[in-house]
Amino acid sequence: MKRFLIVVLLLIVIGVGAYFVLNRTDHDDGTAPVIAGAPANADPVARGEYLARAADCVACHTVPETGKPFAGGVAFKLPFGTIYSSNITADEETGIGRWSDDEFVRAVREGVRKDGKHLYPAFPYTSYTQLSRADVLAIKAYLFTLPKVRQPETPNDLGFPFNQRWAMGFWNAAFFRSQRFEPDASRSPEWNSGAYLAGALGHCAECHTPRNIGYGLKHGQELAGQELQGWRAYNITSDPVHGVGKWSDEALVQYLRTGYAQGHASANGPMGEAVAHSLQFLKPEDTAALVAWLRTVPAREGKDPIVVDPAPKAVVASSAMAPGGDDPSANVDGQRLFEGACASCHQWNGAGQQTPNAGLAGTRGVNDPGGANVTQAILQGVKMRIGQTDIYMPAFGHAYSDPEVAALANYVIHHFGGKEGTVTAEDVAKRRQL
Repeated sequence: MKRFLIVVLLLIVIGVGAYFVLNRTDHDDGTAPVIAGAPANADPVARGEYLARAADCVACHTVPETGKPFAGGVAFKLPFGTIYSSNITADEETGIGRWSDDEFVRAVREGVRKDGKHLYPAFPYTSYTQLSRADVLAIKAYLFTLPKVRQPETPNDLGFPFNQRWAMGFWNAAFFRSQRFEPDASRSPEWNSGAYLAGALGHCAECHTPRNIGYGLKHGQELAGQELQGWRAYNITSDPVHGVGKWSDEALVQYLRTGYAQGHASANGPMGEAVAHSLQFLKPEDTAALVAWLRTVPAREGKDPIVVDPAPKAVVASSAMAPGGDDPSANVDGQRLFEGACASCHQWNGAGQQTPNAGLAGTRGVNDPGGANVTQAILQGVKMRIGQTDIYMPAFGHAYSDPEVAALANYVIHHFGGKEGTVTAEDVAKRRQL
């Protein structure tokens, strides 16, 4: 028994030692590359506003339509429960008004709050750790110029052991490294700017990279695609079949700035939010830097790879006003629903009528047999503002039953993607809860 207790004590000592060693903070500030929209000599508040937009802070810290800017309360439904975002206005009682510079930097780059408790990695400090101190403090300076909102945080809904914040220290030991961005001297300044925008600020990997059993990012599968909160973030590696390797520079720029690239994709869900709140506001030089960096992301096939059929027979045989090429005995219910609610905007040939964003032909969503994004778009609709244009699709979740949504999704996949959809009523029921 004595020997057993000694072994247990030794393991505890080793574990605690490893915890503190692996959770040590790296104070090296690194060297941030030049960001065209936020030059180092700019007013810190103006720089902070641009950087906060590039980091898309508003999307995670503002409840859509009803919430006050940056007051928190956005729900993130994860496999182990629901986490709510924090109030990051300068309110002294419920926000960050009493946080020092060091405390704010520590929270953003290390995931540790003012009170010393760990943040959950739904807040992407695992990416923000690359930010320079000057950039983090510029964001703080901007936030402190905004209206203060008194709004207490919404308690997280997590079961044991996930509700134990102290345990996040061990998660950090396994999956997190505090490190600043260091430019790659072998690459161009433009490439380094793109890498910083995508990695440190835009945190693209947080949505587009698969996660392991511990919910850490799968390094070696970066940007190969992942499903998050019911939406599928697609493969954005340089793979020419499953990623964006065959997209032209012009198509990538168009997608990043407008959420639509003809014959490739139409953004909705979290990606639509990223375009609406963040990407469309980047300076052209910064968008070009992102594209330069994307070109060099190693090609990966990813899980459940999507092969796009750019000209399925039903689309080729259809006009804008009338369908053609569909098997008349297949999925009559789905076709009827599409005809009644969808055809006037999307058109039978998938070209889109009121806005190019309604175009379906060649997009990855309709070529995904699992239909994640098609189903979510039907249930939740689409609402975003690009420039002076409102992109809007009504939600049909309240109007259609689960079997009807499944039938409609499968028809869209068959007609516009040339594939057999596998969406079931059970799938739809689960997605309604997300």
